[in-house]
Amino acid sequence: MDPTASTPAEPAAGAFGQVPPAAQNPYGMPPVHQPVRAPGRPLLPELRVGALTVLVCLVLGLAVAGLWVWLAPRVPLLVQGNRILYADPEGEQRAGADAVFALIGLGAGVVTALGAFLLTRGRGGGIAVAVGLTVGGLAGSVLAWRLGIGFGPTTDVVAHAKQVGDGHEFSDALRLSARSALLVWPMTAMVLLLALSAAFGKREQDPPPYWEGTGWGTPVPADAPPAVPPAPAQQPSPAPAPAPAPAPAPAPAPASSPEDWRPPQA
Repeated sequence: MDPTASTPAEPAAGAFGQVPPAAQNPYGMPPVHQPVRAPGRPLLPELRVGALTVLVCLVLGLAVAGLWVWLAPRVPLLVQGNRILYADPEGEQRAGADAVFALIGLGAGVVTALGAFLLTRGRGGGIAVAVGLTVGGLAGSVLAWRLGIGFGPTTDVVAHAKQVGDGHEFSDALRLSARSALLVWPMTAMVLLLALSAAFGKREQDPPPYWEGTGWGTPVPADAPPAVPPAPAQQPSPAPAPAPAPAPAPAPAPASSPEDWRPPQA
């Protein structure tokens, strides 16, 4: 028996004399690719954008203060002797001043959020825009509140009453009774910015499927052929072992002659 008969033959050489690679399992798990994270934004440009947003909100706070002084209803006071009384005791001027401030803050929040979104849409917005709108809106509201009180009627009611004289009316100082109105501007700007970013913001490219063999952030050309798993290499089948030799047939028994026959003994 040839000892080399049971040894499989070596794989045939390729077209250029190279041995083909070993067979790969087409149903196995694909190689794991680590995601490629996008580089972070530089810190200095983000701080610059946030600071510019806060500065714009502070400038707009001057206009909010002027509108509040102009549109807020006045609280009339009456001088009677040595007393200062409300000319309209059941009036709603105090609540009207708070409502006017809140409505002006609502409009300022819409204007700042829309402007910030349109100006930063190309760069994809960013956390600096949202933080700048929140801080700037709150700072602008506080600035408008304090400037509105300063631009309005004097806060020295006694001196003002002595100035106008007995039996005359004058306007009380402008006050903001509902301090929660200061949050209308930043909250409106924040909510509107998030809504605009979710609906019309810049979209990030979706990662390719795992079977394409590319990681996160790796662009796939449009004309690239689809990724197909490599076909398993064909290996030659081993030579069949020789069949075993048949066993020799047993020799037939010799036939008995008539002379060898004996009658049975009684």
